[in-house]
Amino acid sequence: MTFRNRRDAGRLLAARLEELRERGRWAEPIVLGLPRGGVPVAAEVARALDAPLDVLVARKIGAPGEPEIGIGAIAGEDPPLFDRRALTLLGIDPDDLAADVSRERKELHRREDLYRYGRPPLALSGRTVLLVDDGLATGVTARAALRRVRAGHPERLILAVPVCDSRAADALRGDTDEFVCLQPHRYLHAVGIWYEDFRQVSDREVTDLLQHQPAAG
Repeated sequence: MTFRNRRDAGRLLAARLEELRERGRWAEPIVLGLPRGGVPVAAEVARALDAPLDVLVARKIGAPGEPEIGIGAIAGEDPPLFDRRALTLLGIDPDDLAADVSRERKELHRREDLYRYGRPPLALSGRTVLLVDDGLATGVTARAALRRVRAGHPERLILAVPVCDSRAADALRGDTDEFVCLQPHRYLHAVGIWYEDFRQVSDREVTDLLQHQPAAG
């Protein structure tokens, strides 16, 4: 099964999450989308749950010469989080990636300034936080984002994605209170192949979605 687009995936994911909310007690849920691709998915979830929507900007650190292969990630001002096994296999020292980290930190700040437009991040303490992306491949970016969210002391932290690599999902379960994936695959290969329309999401689309969702709760 493939999803028509991110909005379609978001509606299906929202239906699953609504079922889970009915079975458990969620304290004032907040939905955080991982920009850019996760935000259209998260917007549908926030709409269905009648919850405020915000973003958590995390940036992938790609392998040298293979930028799509995530071997590390950053979120907020936290230090970089690296996949140590991948670094060892590639014979790379974290110091070798200092320039990449600096470049991605600069882009992270640009996106935070653009998407929030002066708004402070939502307070997460004591609330149920749903971190949403359009898919999970290696899991390194999600782990950095989860670490950042956990520092805000939510009562419950849920990672929710339409499609995932089951091995990466298993490795992340200890970082979440609950993990929700509609379609786990043993060998995901690439998130985009599970979408009929996986065109790149623009900054404008992200800001439009945030402006048309409740941003306080």
